[in-house]
Amino acid sequence: MLITEIYAIIFAAQIINMNCNKLFFAILMATVITTSCKKIADEDTSSITEDISSFKEVATIDLGGETSAEISAYDPLTKKLFVVSNEGGAKVEVVDLSNYPNVSKSNTLNFPANAGINSVAVSNGLLAIALDGADKQGNGAVVVLKTSTLEEVKKITVGAMPDMVTFSPDGNYILSANEGEPNDDYTVDPKGTVSIINVKDNYSVKTLDFSGFESQKASLLAGGFRIYGPKATFAQDIEPEYIAVSADSKKAYVTLQENNGVAEIDVVSGTITKINPLGTRDINLAENPFDVSDKDGKIALANWPLKAFYLPDAISYFTTGGSAYIALANEGDTRAWKGYDEEARVKSLKLDPTKFPAAATLQLDANLGRLTVTKAYGDADGDGDYDELYATGGRSLSILNASTGALVANIGKDLEQHVIDAGKYDDERSDNKGVEVEGVTVAEVNGRTLAFIGLERVDMIAVYDVTTPAAPKFVQLFATGDAPEGVLFVKPKDSPNGRSLVVVSSEGDGTVKFFQPNKL
Repeated sequence: MLITEIYAIIFAAQIINMNCNKLFFAILMATVITTSCKKIADEDTSSITEDISSFKEVATIDLGGETSAEISAYDPLTKKLFVVSNEGGAKVEVVDLSNYPNVSKSNTLNFPANAGINSVAVSNGLLAIALDGADKQGNGAVVVLKTSTLEEVKKITVGAMPDMVTFSPDGNYILSANEGEPNDDYTVDPKGTVSIINVKDNYSVKTLDFSGFESQKASLLAGGFRIYGPKATFAQDIEPEYIAVSADSKKAYVTLQENNGVAEIDVVSGTITKINPLGTRDINLAENPFDVSDKDGKIALANWPLKAFYLPDAISYFTTGGSAYIALANEGDTRAWKGYDEEARVKSLKLDPTKFPAAATLQLDANLGRLTVTKAYGDADGDGDYDELYATGGRSLSILNASTGALVANIGKDLEQHVIDAGKYDDERSDNKGVEVEGVTVAEVNGRTLAFIGLERVDMIAVYDVTTPAAPKFVQLFATGDAPEGVLFVKPKDSPNGRSLVVVSSEGDGTVKFFQPNKL
């Protein structure tokens, strides 16, 4: 018998002999005790022991074709999952998990006036939706709805192309990373910004740009930061991608993907405090090999005279051992527009004969010839040939100290080798982004801190134990839908069946899959 039921019986027996005045007090006390007991029952899920290496698919739902399942957010109050869809227009699919593991679509929210929808987030019964404007280079919006009724609470104007939206853990703030990409002709390039919305102050908004860091441009570039868009100011060139907020809701960390950096923001004061350039990964070092060719008739990681910009997409904040860290999914991304395209294959470039004496051999298709690199960097002396080669993406997960920005660990060689050993590596992507590390979320399962890493080009999630961040340990690989985009972790106390839950939405085939570990 539940403790709440016992209390109910006791109070029922007492109520029979009470007068009306005492009855009200008894009911009040019963409500308080029942609420407290429910809280205890919720917290009891933390005592569930789970096998961290046994995540497997429990449920799935097909929401349509390509782009019909991108980013998702879960509301524990209503047991609804909200999924971004851009198939046939901007919309959010509402999935009912109240009868989990049976899941079903219950509603569709349409936004026909918007050029696209990018992200969703949930907190305290509120759903935040990030929408492009009718003109993608114009201001976007964050729309807030009640998860219970789906009625609109507020619509807030933010910067151009809000690519990701999130709540602070305390629910007091909504933050959006406004990417501000140029149009295809590269004739309109809006500023990249970050908007901070104060929920408690009637959704007042402060939108921050990066113009104040232009004076630091030289030192940032020296650290591997990238500012290179044609005719762009410093603020226009910045392209915020993804946001993670600290556990105390005071700081936010924003990936600046094309720029190869991470910005730190003071959420409460509404200021950008610093930019951390990420430098490069040296592929000539033993710990950093790449498979660089899709035409060499083999799959093999090897070292090459090459460097790689990390260019992170998703970011996740976590604490372990009393310290704070951020995990970066180093997908890689380029500016490949009709008006400006930085991409080039190595075989198309003129290489400096002194730096690359074996250039002819190096540029064969079976070697570096077909590898995609950036032509915006590498001609150090400006003489028209390339003294260095820079790949576009770290093909790895990086763990950084959140306070200092120092690199603590980089999961790259081990990650790709496990995919190769599993027979899942897509050799056709060797000349581009490899496994393409797209998403990451870090969470605690059974007392261990786990990183769930989305691998877009091999349709898998890799799980690593990062309880000791400097020494990550491989745990598991499991298959997802086609091109996993969103990786969401739901704590046992919030999940529909009181168990750890990983939700993966895949934009390639429109499926949302639900994964859970075995009990121990």
